[in-house]
Amino acid sequence: MARRLIGRAAARLGPVLLAAALMSSGAAQAGNQKEEALADSVRLALENAIRDGRPPKPAFRDEVARVRYQQWFDAMSARLKRRLPDDQTRTEFLEIAWYEATRAGLDPGLVLGLIQVESAYRKYAVSMVGARGYMQVMPFWTKVIGDSNRRALFDMQTNLRYGCSILRMYIDMEGGNLYLALGRYNGSRGKPEYPNAVLAAWKNWEFKQGLMVSSR
Repeated sequence: MARRLIGRAAARLGPVLLAAALMSSGAAQAGNQKEEALADSVRLALENAIRDGRPPKPAFRDEVARVRYQQWFDAMSARLKRRLPDDQTRTEFLEIAWYEATRAGLDPGLVLGLIQVESAYRKYAVSMVGARGYMQVMPFWTKVIGDSNRRALFDMQTNLRYGCSILRMYIDMEGGNLYLALGRYNGSRGKPEYPNAVLAAWKNWEFKQGLMVSSR
């Protein structure tokens, strides 16, 4: 039923308005990353990023950074409570999302917006093409840069680590062009619907004070 309604809306709405309709309906635009030939240096960097076994606990260079992180956490927790009502799950999710995003050099708000569009915050979401978890990671990545354990893509930290590392790679491949990188992430490079949806969702997770912190 939701698919039929979205299809009808597409005939009447432009890309940006359609993105808003998708987000409000709770529908997800699941990823379909393409398996590409990677340079050895790129593959090695991704493998090392995935293997990093440090726990996803924020570390701060000073008290100001810690306070800013806490302000971000409190603001995002309030916004996310409806989608993830369990306090422990929400706390773990935000700690990991912030850690993996900043570790990959990404704005945490961008990652939260992408998750909103990709899976609507469903941990066990599986797309029609087999993408898995919060960030809808395609299983072939576990063979290319991981240990071939596809089931691990339903683990919260594993999924976010893969997703953030892959998005970072695409941004680098596109010379910093986020619009094209998002298209690659979704397997729809050059088409406006998915990048517009993620960029619109990002606004829901902006933190106006900014973050001057590091996950290292």
